Amino acid sequence: MGITNLSLFNALRTQMHWHQARQAVLAENVANADTPGYRARDIARVDHEARMRPPQAGAVTPMVTNAGHIGARGIDRNGGQDVRRVSTFETTPEGNSVSLEEEMMKVSANQLDFQTAATVYQRSIGLLRTAIGRR
Repeated sequence: MGITNLSLFNALRTQMHWHQARQAVLAENVANADTPGYRARDIARVDHEARMRPPQAGAVTPMVTNAGHIGARGIDRNGGQDVRRVSTFETTPEGNSVSLEEEMMKVSANQLDFQTAATVYQRSIGLLRTAIGRR
């Protein structure tokens, strides 16, 4: 097992991937701020506690290998991210629910959270290198 396969690094890597995917969705919201009928979307937060739990015995989920298969409930088709529409307070007469102020605040917070995760990841690698004796 490599050092970067530790659960802390996996959690930080997952968090950074989540922030990257969320940035794309928020940018799409901002780009469609004037599109009639467009609804703002966001990505559900990563539940690290649920990801760390061991799988339950007997819990089997179906795998889709062909689009014509039946009974594929619970399968994620969004690349591991749960993209959903966001209910906002303000909707324009054209049906657009994007608030630029709200979206820009989310973008800013997302960027800060990504930087925090990246810094923790980088410093953790540095601590491990120091413990091993390499600089």
